[in-house]
Amino acid sequence: MNDNNFDRQMMLRCLELASRAKGKTSPNPMVGSVIVVDGKIVGEGFHPAAGKPHAEVFALQSARDLAKGATVYVSLEPCNHYGRTPPCTEALIAAGVAKVIVGMVDPNPRVSGKGIARLRKAGIEVVVGVEAEACQKLNEAFIHRVKYKMPFGILKYAMTLDGKIAATTGDSAWVTGKASRHWVHQLRSHSDGIIVGGNTVRQDNPNLTTHGVSDNNPLRIVMSRSLDLPGDRNLWDTAIAPTLVFTQTNNNLETKQILLDRGVEIIELDSLTPQTAMTHLYDRGLSTVLWECGGILAANAIRDRCVQKLYTFIAPKIIGGNIGFSAIADFGLTKMSDALELERINLQQIDRDFLIESYLSL
Repeated sequence: MNDNNFDRQMMLRCLELASRAKGKTSPNPMVGSVIVVDGKIVGEGFHPAAGKPHAEVFALQSARDLAKGATVYVSLEPCNHYGRTPPCTEALIAAGVAKVIVGMVDPNPRVSGKGIARLRKAGIEVVVGVEAEACQKLNEAFIHRVKYKMPFGILKYAMTLDGKIAATTGDSAWVTGKASRHWVHQLRSHSDGIIVGGNTVRQDNPNLTTHGVSDNNPLRIVMSRSLDLPGDRNLWDTAIAPTLVFTQTNNNLETKQILLDRGVEIIELDSLTPQTAMTHLYDRGLSTVLWECGGILAANAIRDRCVQKLYTFIAPKIIGGNIGFSAIADFGLTKMSDALELERINLQQIDRDFLIESYLSL
């Protein structure tokens, strides 16, 4: 195996390690690190959560004295500043490593390029850009958060082959099969929060949990301007997972007290929009927010640039009807030439269903 292939293999191992902390590191990125001597791994680690040591530190602890003169692989540029933890650059220098191979430069201005420069100044050889695209994909939410000061928004919905997300009665259980629903539960476990609107709460009474796929349940978020919500919904069981309700000021004080008594957090905003909600969630440290809402809220979220990525499930079913529920409500577009263009399309089959991954152009 040539050096380039070996380097790529080791960086993919870094990403595999980093992925073990999906949904647990926000607002920090997911990072993995591997230490190699004479073609053999002698230490590895990953960043488990914000406030915990970084991946390089765990890898160095694993390698111990073998780190001296070794090659270190890390999926993200080592930090060179004091935050909740000391700089990783200093730990690498102190360990006496000979070479550091970096997957991608950190987009955070506090780090960007500075960690690489510090290592080189100390006489350590640094190579940058191995499996850079894969490293960026893993941390696309972190990159978006740093660049735009907003969480990364993912819209997920399921529809039949003729474009219906529910029957004319509103019944939608279930559009997709069991395997697809299991995939969504995994997606939830990798997310920091899930947003629905009041109509979804009233009509579907969802749990919005990972259903046992993971012990990592995201923050469940409801957007309801009027706070016209039933007092007996599954989301109010905060012993299972935390719930946050966004509403506008001085609405439905009786319901507000019922929810507060159940342990639901309520945030009152003067103007409740997807953008104001996401701004608040950014300030709370969330990186990935999953929109599992109805068509009206989905359209508003897209219009407010609060959605960057779409997961569209298509089930091999036809339900028909002249009236149906749309996954995304009216944008006011009257010409096909005005349609929003999607890019970076990826298609996969999950049992009998098809899943389209796509991105809105920024």
